[in-house]
Amino acid sequence: MTDVIDFTASCPRGLESLLAEELRALGAGTTREQPAAVHFSGSLQLAYRCCLWSRLANRVLLRLGQVRIADAEDLYRAVAGIPWEEHINPSGVLWLQFSGTNREIRNSQFGAQKAKDAIVDRLRRQSGARPEIDRRHPDLTVALRLQRDTLDIAIDLSGTSLHRRGYRTHIGAAPLKENLAAALLLRAGWPDIAADGGALLDPMCGSGTLLIEGAMMAADIAPGLLREEFGFERWLNHQSDLWMPLREEALERRRQGLERELPEIRGYDADAKVLFAAEANIARAGLEKQVRVSCRPVAAFKVPSHRQVKPGLVLTNPPYGERLGEQEALRETYAELGRQLKKEFPGWSVGIFTGNPELGHATALRSHKQYQLYNGSIPSQLLLFRIREQSSESRVEEEGRRTLSAEVEMVANRLRKNLRTTGKWAQKSGISCYRLYDADLPEYAAAIDLYHSLEGELFAHVQEYKAPANIPEEKAQARLRDLVRAVQSVLELSGKNISIKERRRHSHKGGGQYRKHSDTASAFWVDEYGAQLEVNLWAYLDTGLFLDHRPVRQYLRKLAPGKKFLNLFCYTASATVQAALGGCVQSTSVDMSKTYREWSARNFQRNNLDPYRHQLVEADCLQWLEAAQQNRRGHYDLIFMDPPSFSNSAKMRGVLDIQRDHPKLIRQCMALLAPGGSLVFSNNLRTFKMDEAICAEFRVENLPLLDRDFQRNPKIHNVWEIRRNDEG
Repeated sequence: MTDVIDFTASCPRGLESLLAEELRALGAGTTREQPAAVHFSGSLQLAYRCCLWSRLANRVLLRLGQVRIADAEDLYRAVAGIPWEEHINPSGVLWLQFSGTNREIRNSQFGAQKAKDAIVDRLRRQSGARPEIDRRHPDLTVALRLQRDTLDIAIDLSGTSLHRRGYRTHIGAAPLKENLAAALLLRAGWPDIAADGGALLDPMCGSGTLLIEGAMMAADIAPGLLREEFGFERWLNHQSDLWMPLREEALERRRQGLERELPEIRGYDADAKVLFAAEANIARAGLEKQVRVSCRPVAAFKVPSHRQVKPGLVLTNPPYGERLGEQEALRETYAELGRQLKKEFPGWSVGIFTGNPELGHATALRSHKQYQLYNGSIPSQLLLFRIREQSSESRVEEEGRRTLSAEVEMVANRLRKNLRTTGKWAQKSGISCYRLYDADLPEYAAAIDLYHSLEGELFAHVQEYKAPANIPEEKAQARLRDLVRAVQSVLELSGKNISIKERRRHSHKGGGQYRKHSDTASAFWVDEYGAQLEVNLWAYLDTGLFLDHRPVRQYLRKLAPGKKFLNLFCYTASATVQAALGGCVQSTSVDMSKTYREWSARNFQRNNLDPYRHQLVEADCLQWLEAAQQNRRGHYDLIFMDPPSFSNSAKMRGVLDIQRDHPKLIRQCMALLAPGGSLVFSNNLRTFKMDEAICAEFRVENLPLLDRDFQRNPKIHNVWEIRRNDEG
């Protein structure tokens, strides 16, 4: 095997950047992130080290090849072309993991069967023997992933998932996976706190996973040491001379780590039964002297008094309840936790991981950072706090900041209500960017959008609407200040995390949306259904992501598998990213702005889109459509067109008026459609009326694509799907 090998490490969603950082620390060369995985390169010894030392990965895969396939016969030939006799004894035990589909291979079980036949047939031709198929203790596990028409073929070096450390034989009612627990500790800064001698406490420790993972980090214990075996140990190419020194090194580091005096690591729980499970897990991990648990309710949670304890980290994963009655009962538990933390833990850092952020707010603590993660399939948040010791003067000052006028309190109450409704809907739907407020109170005429970055920070985008002519300018500005105060109070945000746009002072003529509004602005990345998209709340009038089009992009993604896709007036090409991740085989995205083309390119690169298959074109869409009629007739299966209502940009040959010009644009797009194709046409002109001749000439269906957070404003956009009349 070559010295430099390509590998893929999989992980839970939301941990990609942490895993990439960990892999680099372990010695990986270049790394490339994709949803729930990181690609990296290095030696076989590096792969062994990652299996032994990665606290975050689920699996480590050795990539054997990547091939283009169209159907089942292509799949068979591609898999049969791998020299499997070099990887498994023909009479050994084989297991296959197959994920993904395409137009021809529509069932992963069928794909797995076809791949299994290819491997077995090749081995039987080579030796006359065939392997047994069994998922229990296989000699080789083959991992195949089909995305669009690309098949990745790999060997699973890890065996069972790496989150299964081997110490947890007893679990509580809502277990936290070990690698997710490790991620929470890393996000909360535990390694630095432990190095400084700070303690780790968990007031609702359950079966003790956070405590055990924290102790293993502090004692420099490899998370894979207790595992019975790894997948690579029965692989024909396994090199014991590389593996055994790594294991011996890990054992020595563990011995030295446990000889050191570790910080206080202690857990509590009100349920004595669950503590029996915690004690059994702690003993199996060999950490009885380092980790202690005891029965104590949250109301009695205090700093341990048996030894001098340096302020450190309180980290916990409290229950969050699935039914309303449970949630109401838990609200007091969270409130009690907040009271105890403020009273007993000044100077400590705190992390609360919950699937119900609303309960996290019941602590009455101000989180300075939030991370969006998943506990299994449940969208969750890690809320981080700092408990500060305050002088009497600073307490008076803070109380003054928290005292809101009656007007501001009215707006704050509406924001709180919306967080309980729209915010909870967004969190359950896995939506990290949404509209919280849209002129709900007419005298406070603005829209407020929330953006959760991939790094866990919360940002608010406040867009003021033009006040009625009878409202004095100074009154409108005062109301805007009140609105921002309410946002700061309810969302616990500092000024640097709030962007304010006053639309009434900006002309929309001459491409004002392209002008920078700040020279100090910084972009960040957000997640939308697995796509990572760049957002900038400060630099331009718009943010790079039209939130009202979220369900439109989702709809395009559902239509996209196997299609050739055209995106006109593509803006930052977020719709193309969704279509590509949904399975479109080729795309063209057109916009006349160099700024947006470069922004689109960053979105493409972040989501690992092949630039040869997904083309970005900087051009006037009107001129491009004219030229396209010559040589692209019937070229696209799916077209998305979202033009501005009006544009007279200097870069355009003419003036675009969407009400006047849409019949011509639609006919030009329909000429580019392949048989059976569809055009999704959108615009945001509230007075727009579809041309009657277009409705007679084509099948025109109005699509009610509007999510809950925009239903107060049903005319924010219009969306149609247009097909030829003679096609179903």
